Amino acid sequence: MSRAERAKEYFMQGYACSQAVALAFSDLTGLTDEQIAKLTLPFGGGFGRQRLVCGAVSGLSVVVGLLFADSELSSENKKLVYQIEQKLCTDFKAQTGSLICNDLLLGVNLELGVGGQAEERTQEYYKKRPCAELVYIAAKVLEDYLLEKGKL
Repeated sequence: MSRAERAKEYFMQGYACSQAVALAFSDLTGLTDEQIAKLTLPFGGGFGRQRLVCGAVSGLSVVVGLLFADSELSSENKKLVYQIEQKLCTDFKAQTGSLICNDLLLGVNLELGVGGQAEERTQEYYKKRPCAELVYIAAKVLEDYLLEKGKL
């Protein structure tokens, strides 16, 4: 099973989009699944259901930081991490049209709820949202990059 498929499976199990992407790569990060799930939960729904940056992109970003940032925080390392992030975001946006949760959901004419509680995951929930596919795309973009760089 690819990491992209694994991420989609996590999402379908009820994890937030941000958690699903990051959990698909947790074995590479040095953190436990529980730590990854806690760390990435606030990014779900575009930063806590505010519909800002897509949670799948945020999950991807956390993994990039964990895999490529050094503890020295040198300007060269920041440059490298930012270049990787920009490339992956460009690749995601090329396939989806946006990095913004609100835009991605409006693309399917979904009436948005902002803030409040996460909605119950029902078959109807999954039918009307592109989120499972967005999780797959974000994880695939990262997976392809890591394979290209010999990190997988």
